[in-house]
Amino acid sequence: MPQEDVGPTHPISQRDSRRRPALRRSWLFVPGGDRAALLGAAQCGADALIQELEDFTPPNLRPQARAMAADVFSAWRAAGIVACVRINPLEGEGLADLAGVIAGRPDAVHLPKVAEPAQITALDAEITRHELRLGLPAGAIEIVPNIETARGIMQTYAIATASPRVSAVLCSTEDLAEDLGAPRSREATELAYARQRLHLEARAARVVSIDCPYTFADAEGCEADTRYGRQLGYAAKSAVDPAHVAVINAVLTPSDGDIAEASEIVAAFEAARAAGLDRARLGDFLIEVPFYLAAKRLLSRAAELGGDSAGLP
Repeated sequence: MPQEDVGPTHPISQRDSRRRPALRRSWLFVPGGDRAALLGAAQCGADALIQELEDFTPPNLRPQARAMAADVFSAWRAAGIVACVRINPLEGEGLADLAGVIAGRPDAVHLPKVAEPAQITALDAEITRHELRLGLPAGAIEIVPNIETARGIMQTYAIATASPRVSAVLCSTEDLAEDLGAPRSREATELAYARQRLHLEARAARVVSIDCPYTFADAEGCEADTRYGRQLGYAAKSAVDPAHVAVINAVLTPSDGDIAEASEIVAAFEAARAAGLDRARLGDFLIEVPFYLAAKRLLSRAAELGGDSAGLP
């Protein structure tokens, strides 16, 4: 069965040639104070890179991390990568983080531990204030709430619709498992319902759902976890290991086989309709309108991704 694209995304003011949210398959968190890692990450193939100022950056390194943000974002954009930053909660050092990096014009600001829509409206107001102060294009900076608690999962739709800047929501792993009181496992059984619910509510809100990172080192486990997320409907996944980016991109890119199957489905359905039939049959598949539309979306996604090769069967 063909992969279905994530569908329409929240309307947002875009600038330059930024890859649109629905085509951002891989989102890599990079330690915010490590210049070599930040600049080197541009070579790993991620669609979006995130300068991580929260857990990956000790408090004493945050001032220098903020100071290098503009250079890092510029280098990432020059490589065709969506340049993001994850600040701390606004109740902590988030306001200082935002003020320190905003002149670098991040494409998206990730906010961690979001559990209430009011946190997003507060961040929107702060970004808007800085845009006016610096003369930046109004509304161009996106917001990506990071959902890391049971309370946040229960409010995903309200969070995703709290601001027109929200282009995606991201599901967490370690903090979420801890909040659930669940032992962490490679199979992520403890997160199954949360992943399903976040994706469902994000779809209802018409924003992109970003699956949680695979936080173990093995590539085989990452591939299996990404395929499971894809089966739930995810077309984007976050990562904390640069080595996982190629695996994620491969799984979330339509393969040659996917494209061939989708093309057959489209041709069979259109031939059936031309003959006055309500549906078509292809092998064991009864092709009705939803299946036809999913195949069309897959072909459109494959065309937009262009030369990005899948690389996995």
